[in-house]
Amino acid sequence: MATCLSFPAISNYLTPFKPHHRLNPTLTRSSLTDQALSAKSHLLSLISDQDRGLATQNDPQKLSQIVDAIENVALLGRDTVTTDSSLSGTWRLVWTTEKEQLFIIKNTDFFGTRAGDVLQVIDVENRALNNVITFPPDGVFFVRSNIEIASQQRVNFRFTSAVLRGKDWELPLPPFGQGWFESVYLDEEIRVVKDIRGDYLVVDRAPYSWKE
Repeated sequence: MATCLSFPAISNYLTPFKPHHRLNPTLTRSSLTDQALSAKSHLLSLISDQDRGLATQNDPQKLSQIVDAIENVALLGRDTVTTDSSLSGTWRLVWTTEKEQLFIIKNTDFFGTRAGDVLQVIDVENRALNNVITFPPDGVFFVRSNIEIASQQRVNFRFTSAVLRGKDWELPLPPFGQGWFESVYLDEEIRVVKDIRGDYLVVDRAPYSWKE
């Protein structure tokens, strides 16, 4: 999800997200809303059959289309604040380019399990972030982080601990990094993210609240 086993990713710093296109300055609020809905619908349509990003890994043409759609959505959200209380909640992975997450999702069957929901659980008020991968029915791996609001769309994070948990056992793991993510678009249904490594993430609001 910020932007997790590189969740959000944690390598070299990149420049802030800069979409390629420009908005028509004569757009009214109504037409802008219509344009945002259209851009969002197009993005969701493109990723709907991509198996959380697994199918995109070997399809550079599809990846290019999705990234272009993300840039258009981000342009429409460029002047919005996405780091206030609306950022809080349990966010569920819909699509990503993060290789580490996709590797785990793809290969969990080798360990006799499967990947369930992949989540980002954010609490702005308490400056907390949990990146979570569930392994139904009882397994979960989660990374705790502290967060700091850096700007109207950027959040800095620092990993503090990690836990691999089964039905009746728990294995603590050391924290392993820090970075930032930008929520370049956010509404009541979805959030679109670019992180420190240039990876992309699309998440929706889960119909439940995850708790440790």
